[in-house]
Amino acid sequence: MVSWEPKTVLTWQIAFLLSASLLFSCREATKERLPYYNTPDFNPLFISNANELNTKVRHHIADFSFTDQHNQTITQADVEGKIHVADFFFTSCGSICPVMTDHMKIIDSAYRDDPDVALLSYSVTPWIDRVAVLDSYAKRNQITNKNWHLLTGSKAEIYQLARQSYFAEEDLGFTKDSTNFLHTEHFILIDRNKRIRGIYNGTLELEIRQLVKDIATLKDEE
Repeated sequence: MVSWEPKTVLTWQIAFLLSASLLFSCREATKERLPYYNTPDFNPLFISNANELNTKVRHHIADFSFTDQHNQTITQADVEGKIHVADFFFTSCGSICPVMTDHMKIIDSAYRDDPDVALLSYSVTPWIDRVAVLDSYAKRNQITNKNWHLLTGSKAEIYQLARQSYFAEEDLGFTKDSTNFLHTEHFILIDRNKRIRGIYNGTLELEIRQLVKDIATLKDEE
């Protein structure tokens, strides 16, 4: 028994290492994929087949044109082929917006030097948040990333884009118009093909950490 026991232990160790190696290889071979969101109720669709994707996921972020804190016109062309994160804020907000800005900085810190990731923060009080106001806000909050755009423009166009393209307020706000004030804590993750791939509570750091990981997942997608 004494001479047999070490061999048994060694055999089990080898078997364990082989099993662990096989499991790791399987996980590597089957890469994680994020769901798609096609409707304002955010019902997730898990799709891997390209033909099925084009048939079932028809929703895309609409084209837009707004002005950022540097007085530059930012359009859909500026995020074409990029992953981007969108949120909706206003500079005079004293409740959740400062927290959301701090949390957007977590994403900014992770992808600041990545030209394939853009951050779009749309003002929901664009009649107040003109270019000079956004510029001051950016300087006050040390926002220096050239790929993080604080956007202002037509209120009606921002609200329509927020509700009908980004589903920023989910189905609750989908049918509202620009007379209803827009205020949401959501961060929305968009892939390279302008499809919604995630929604997160921008006031919760844990969800933002997950968002950072999900961007990495999107970057690995073909």
